[in-house]
Amino acid sequence: MNILGISCFYHDSAACLVRDGKIAGAAQEERFSRRKHDADFPLCAAEWCLRAAGLNAADLDYLVFYEKPFLKFERILENHLLNAPRGVRQFTRFASSWLKQKIWISDLAERLLDYHGKILFSPHHESHAASSFFPSPFNEAAFLTIDGVGEWETASLGIGSGSSLRTLKAMDFPHSLGLFYSAFTYYAGFKVNSGEYKLMGLAPYGEPRYKKLILDNLVDLKADGSFRLNMNYFGYTYGLKMINTGFESLFGAPPRKPETPIKRFYADIASSAQQVAEEVILRMARYARQATGQVNLCLGGGVALNCAANGRILKEGIFERLWIQPASGDAGGALGAALSVWHRYLNNGRIADGRHDCQKLSLLGPSYSDPEIENFLKINKINYKRIPPCDIAKTAADLVAEGKVVAWFQGALEFGPRALGARSIIADPRDRNMKSRLNLKVKRRENFRPFAPVVLREYLADWFEPEADSPYMTMNFLLKEEKRMHPQNLIPGDLLKEAEEPLSAVPAVTHLDYSSRVQTVNKEDNGIYYEMVKSFYDKTGCPMVINTSFNIRGEPLVCSPADAVKCFFSTDIDCLLIGGFLLDKSGA
Repeated sequence: MNILGISCFYHDSAACLVRDGKIAGAAQEERFSRRKHDADFPLCAAEWCLRAAGLNAADLDYLVFYEKPFLKFERILENHLLNAPRGVRQFTRFASSWLKQKIWISDLAERLLDYHGKILFSPHHESHAASSFFPSPFNEAAFLTIDGVGEWETASLGIGSGSSLRTLKAMDFPHSLGLFYSAFTYYAGFKVNSGEYKLMGLAPYGEPRYKKLILDNLVDLKADGSFRLNMNYFGYTYGLKMINTGFESLFGAPPRKPETPIKRFYADIASSAQQVAEEVILRMARYARQATGQVNLCLGGGVALNCAANGRILKEGIFERLWIQPASGDAGGALGAALSVWHRYLNNGRIADGRHDCQKLSLLGPSYSDPEIENFLKINKINYKRIPPCDIAKTAADLVAEGKVVAWFQGALEFGPRALGARSIIADPRDRNMKSRLNLKVKRRENFRPFAPVVLREYLADWFEPEADSPYMTMNFLLKEEKRMHPQNLIPGDLLKEAEEPLSAVPAVTHLDYSSRVQTVNKEDNGIYYEMVKSFYDKTGCPMVINTSFNIRGEPLVCSPADAVKCFFSTDIDCLLIGGFLLDKSGA
């Protein structure tokens, strides 16, 4: 039984193939088109999923879309009528797009994929719930899905059991935590639907001075985490902007212009918005525990990528265990929709062992053999050195220990926004200058942005708390008190100065609040990636390295050898380990 899940038209289009209940492959369209957050129909991703499995479209039993387009169009139409005559421009733009393309999924599948079989439609938040629960290691769990908006729903809470999902409670548009957070992302000068993680990264540089103002004026928050937004301050129901002049008047300043210096005010805004978001999520989680009686929690939807909030759920012990879909946004909806057809529509059973998930470390995309890589290097006359398989991990560790920035291209491409050891840039976390070097000369992004460590699981408790597996880099951990340094000479208001102050023996991965978005690795699951970190530990005594995504600002994660080589030569990355081959700019 072959089921292809599709998500598209809003953010991070993707395709996922499920064969006989198992995830056979999943990829985002942006990785092929090289357009970040590509929202077009995921033709390349779908064709790759089929090709990798030795199938064509005629071999599919079902194609499933991750939401119901007509219900979504109904919401857009009703919202326009409620706000008329405001919002004519917005409605005209949306209506034109919908009537030309977005409601005609069947026609697109037939025309682009040459697919003539059965097409199903999974509700948006059901797709998120399925993506969070069905791949999880739990046979029973509570689920929370939180995002901007699907058809009508903006959040849902329920129980997953075996192959069933039961929604107990939901919130509807326009009251949305995702859109609330996006409004503050816009206000802080970052791009909506891609800059939210920047707002989260900026938050520790500020103080939550405006939290009370937000709760008193913008958000009517209840004990169970449900809330209503005061729409007098938001513009997204009728305009092309997230906020209006009332929002600006409330905080006493206009939105920050993109790419301008970040003043302390906007750091305080970020801190305040993050604190409110965390409070909402924590209340939702506590209510979910109370309402379901479950000890495990699964999270899905774009807001589930807020690793600071996830870390607080873990730290406060609301649930015993968390499992967070690593592709929690719309891309993961394709995966959830396909799994929902297998389990819910076709009534196939599911047994989870409580320990292993079915996400395959999210390494679900294209991979390239050494002969394919070498052929590319030869055709393009690129000098390289062959590295025996047994020496790849140690070679990388030695280079990192020498202070080199190393691009790491090994195995199958990651599905989701995080680099998890297949398309990564690795470096020494002990180097106090490495954070600035990576941000400014390699990634070409804002210097306040933090980097994440990949940590040997057996040494996690020596450095971070609480102790828990984190294979997908979806939760923040706190550096243990005995590992912290407390700078005495911070200059108030100087964000760049604060970003450069060493806060621990691993300053490049220690954020201003002593948090780190940790990825844990173990010998059983992570293979050569684990061996690389272990080799670095054996050489230096440090059980972690920096792991950041192999790309530059504004571009998707690299996918192919061509993408990798292009990124390598256009940045200050020192070395590229691509399969069994080393490219070294020093000529060594």
